[in-house]
Amino acid sequence: MKYPLTILSCAAAMTLAACGTTSAQVGPGVGPQGADELKAFPAATAGQTRHVIRLPQQADEDGLKVEIIVGKTARVDCNNHFFGGRIETRTAEGWGYDYYVLPALGAMAGTLMGCPANSEREVFVAAPEQPLVRYNSRLPLVVYAPQDVEVRYRLWRAGETQNAR
Repeated sequence: MKYPLTILSCAAAMTLAACGTTSAQVGPGVGPQGADELKAFPAATAGQTRHVIRLPQQADEDGLKVEIIVGKTARVDCNNHFFGGRIETRTAEGWGYDYYVLPALGAMAGTLMGCPANSEREVFVAAPEQPLVRYNSRLPLVVYAPQDVEVRYRLWRAGETQNAR
């Protein structure tokens, strides 16, 4: 029986296990490799910040993915909250390297449950769409986002290969 690609993609995604969430390193882009490591990537446009994530070398990078998470810390009640926004994949012209752009973070929305008194708290509220991208320690992972947006990431490790029945 043939399965649509979306079902296979979902099954593969469900076999991944989270390894942790970390804040992205934000800086001018000069790391241990020097200024040359970012020359392929465009400068941030007005109102945007270039976030550079440098991943350590791993033994089996093909079994890893990086989840890009964008959002803001906000004061919320007991409801589930999220921001609108979609991360776009773009390619550095002449280089072929992918980078990621959040053109804008939409308005915050949430469920409308009745909340108990004093249920407000400060939490990181993320956009619902968080792409999984290839783990590659040889290139920086570059994300452009509005200046007031936090960029975080989480590493995912694939489980053992299973036989289909």
